[in-house]
Amino acid sequence: MYLTRTEADNIERRTAALEANAGVQVITAVVGKADAYAEVPWRAFALGTVLAALAAVIADWLRPDWMSAHAVLLHAVTILGVGAASAVLSIVAPAYARLFLTTSRRDAEVRQFAESMFLRKALFATSGRNGILVLVSLFERKVEILADTGLDGRVGEPQWRSVIARMTPALASDRIAEALEQGLARLDEILRERVPASPPGATNELRDRPIEERGAR
Repeated sequence: MYLTRTEADNIERRTAALEANAGVQVITAVVGKADAYAEVPWRAFALGTVLAALAAVIADWLRPDWMSAHAVLLHAVTILGVGAASAVLSIVAPAYARLFLTTSRRDAEVRQFAESMFLRKALFATSGRNGILVLVSLFERKVEILADTGLDGRVGEPQWRSVIARMTPALASDRIAEALEQGLARLDEILRERVPASPPGATNELRDRPIEERGAR
């Protein structure tokens, strides 16, 4: 869906190696969109109508001789048309839609989606409570990492942020597989220092292949 078969194979192998080295259970996931953001097209519509209305006012001020009943109707149609076009553009162009999305709203929705996936995929059910979810949400261009309670006191917020920082440049350029590989590499560095390796013959409790979901629509 978002990764080629070769990319997914590489991430699966890297995940398995990380788990063997650090005694954790890791799931990587790529989701298209964490929420539908129903307010975004309306905000885009409002911006389009305001800009079109402003342009009409300026045009009328510059050329008052243009004013007529037909001109008023034309202005109304133009203003609504520009607003509608702006709303449609926000639906089909993610980069434009992101202009109407606040940071707090984005962060809250990606976090909530990650928490939901953590529960749906039963990352809490590992024997050592050592599950880690590394989620990439494409529309928001946001990485979220959730770890189970078995890692409390071993890995802190600064370390998780360093993993996200390693992933962000590639994600900003839509290099999804590279972002995940960079994140796993940094996670491996951190966990080798802080978490004991898996004992020989340890059970792999969670799937290693990356999860891909469309998310909200």
